[in-house]
Amino acid sequence: MVIVQKRDGGSGHMLSGFAERRIVTSGAEIHACVGGSGPPLLLLHGFPQSHAMWHRVAPELARRFTVVATDLRGYGRSERLPGDPLHANHSKRAMAQDQVEVMRALGHERFFVAGHDRGARVTHRMALDHPDRVLRAAVIDIVPTVEVFERLDQAMATAYYHWFFLIQPGGLPEHLIGLDAAFYLRRALGSIGSGGANAGVFDDAALAEYLRAFRDPAAVHCMCEDYRAAASIDLVHDLEDRAAGRKVACPLLALWGRASVVGRSYDDVAAIWRAYAPDLTAAALPGGHFLPEESPRETAEALVGFFTG
Repeated sequence: MVIVQKRDGGSGHMLSGFAERRIVTSGAEIHACVGGSGPPLLLLHGFPQSHAMWHRVAPELARRFTVVATDLRGYGRSERLPGDPLHANHSKRAMAQDQVEVMRALGHERFFVAGHDRGARVTHRMALDHPDRVLRAAVIDIVPTVEVFERLDQAMATAYYHWFFLIQPGGLPEHLIGLDAAFYLRRALGSIGSGGANAGVFDDAALAEYLRAFRDPAAVHCMCEDYRAAASIDLVHDLEDRAAGRKVACPLLALWGRASVVGRSYDDVAAIWRAYAPDLTAAALPGGHFLPEESPRETAEALVGFFTG
């Protein structure tokens, strides 16, 4: 049974006016912050972050929506689960199931969802696995996982080196990151962004929240397992869907940063997504990879326009 437990605060989360919840799903205990009123909108973060990445966008969205900003399993303040040989504990299918159960526990059987980075990959999987739940979906600064691997070249492998570092077995990345978690976090935020152009855009309190989790070896292990899943079981699921001709049925918004790796590396991001989601709206925004923190006004406007359209 799914249980919703109210928390009494004190954790220092960054979403002012939002209430904290600890939600026990069938797979993991998920941390959530809930605020606003109106149609339900789930926000999912990416690597190496947490729900705190939405701190410049969520308050604006809460003017129109009941916003639920969660930490994916293994990230932020959500439960850390051990890895498994198939990496199923950290598959996007398992992560999506968590979030559907979170929304149901909060009384939202159908809802909007927006995801950034890893959260966008969970959003994509959720739209495929739970078409009866997702009314509209938005993915921020990604192309589908299978497309990343199939279109890989030297330039992309260099920019996305962490995709191949984090999947190494035997605890190698966990050990190396653990030697200087703060250094690796800063390096990850800089290299994944817009070639260093996003330096200084991260709020000190947000950085502290990201680092709090990054200093936990169990959290780092979960993040590595997330990427190991992407290179294994997630690809199996994606290829099965493609072979079956299964596509995103709901309207999908794809946003990306003009200066991000995605914006610089793919000639036509919209065309890539249209093969997976026929009912597509697509736009490039100013900024790099971390659009909710680099370009919060433009990101909020794009999301509001899409989800109220």
